Amino acid sequence: MDKRLLDILCCPVSKTPVRLLGRAELGALNGAIAAGGLVTTAGNTVGERLEEGLITIDRKLVYRVADGIPVMLPEEGIATIQLHDFPTAA
Repeated sequence: MDKRLLDILCCPVSKTPVRLLGRAELGALNGAIAAGGLVTTAGNTVGERLEEGLITIDRKLVYRVADGIPVMLPEEGIATIQLHDFPTAA
């Protein structure tokens, strides 16, 4: 993802800056998706694994990146509180 774009993106609700998900974070998220245990902030089940994602720097919300385009819709956010032992970036 273009660094300039990443520098201006933020959570649409809290206005917290975002960063790319680390490999361990992405793996944990996709594991939970495969287990059928994640929902969006709108309550919809997350059914597709993420190839790439953005996370707020306070590590509370994840937004998917689809075909290189960040999907920064409030109802599409995934709260990390749903993930047990969510790893730090790596």
